[in-house]
Amino acid sequence: VGRVGDPGLFGPGSVAWRVLADPSMLLAGMRGLLIQALHPLAMAGVDQHSDYKVDPWGRLQRTVEYVVTTTFGDTAAAEAMGARVRAVHERVVGVDPHTGQSYRAGDPELLAWVHNVEVHSFVAAYRRYGGWLSDGDADRFVREMTRVAPLVGLDAAAVPSDLAGLRAVLKAAPLEMTPAARAGARTILSPPLPLAARPLYGVALTGAVSLLPRKVRAAYGFPWFPPADLAVRPALFGLLRALNVALPDPPPLREAKARLAS
Repeated sequence: VGRVGDPGLFGPGSVAWRVLADPSMLLAGMRGLLIQALHPLAMAGVDQHSDYKVDPWGRLQRTVEYVVTTTFGDTAAAEAMGARVRAVHERVVGVDPHTGQSYRAGDPELLAWVHNVEVHSFVAAYRRYGGWLSDGDADRFVREMTRVAPLVGLDAAAVPSDLAGLRAVLKAAPLEMTPAARAGARTILSPPLPLAARPLYGVALTGAVSLLPRKVRAAYGFPWFPPADLAVRPALFGLLRALNVALPDPPPLREAKARLAS
């Protein structure tokens, strides 16, 4: 539960608590991974230093744990999680075989790329499948998320603090398909799953692909017809709203509320 009375980085009045408690964050994560992989140096680090190919669900679990802890945990828990990530990043150095350039995970440019794609993906997924998010609240969410940047060693001023700035930075970012990015996409498209779970995963994956910018879908060669959005959006919106009714608050949010109530 954490330190009694400590709201952590955000607290119950934040947009972050509303957006990141929604199940649409999982689709945002899938979208984010597909876009992040198109930065050759960022993807080279993942490809050479991660076990995602043999344990994709373990990698996903660690990512979700990071988001959940930094969002709903107390301040000490969030800072400890940031310290763990920084320690891992210190070991992630190498050379990208595609570009021949060296990289290090603690590079501010790479940290900002991952942060910006992640934040924009949360906004995109929540607006499409989660619920109403005004432009003012979207700006507030982007501004709130700058508090997470220092946890991984990035200056908060190095990332945009409003949605327009975030969109501009991402629109200007060069994207490049590499063999490592294609391998990562194959893992996302077809992870190890029991046969019975594959249809549900396929629905979620379709929702994530629907959220991708056109140039990203084109880079991967994903076939997509815009009219499909008319079917995908209401179906997934209804499914995720049903999950919200069945499980009003995810466990991390219940724990955070209990901590504050105490």
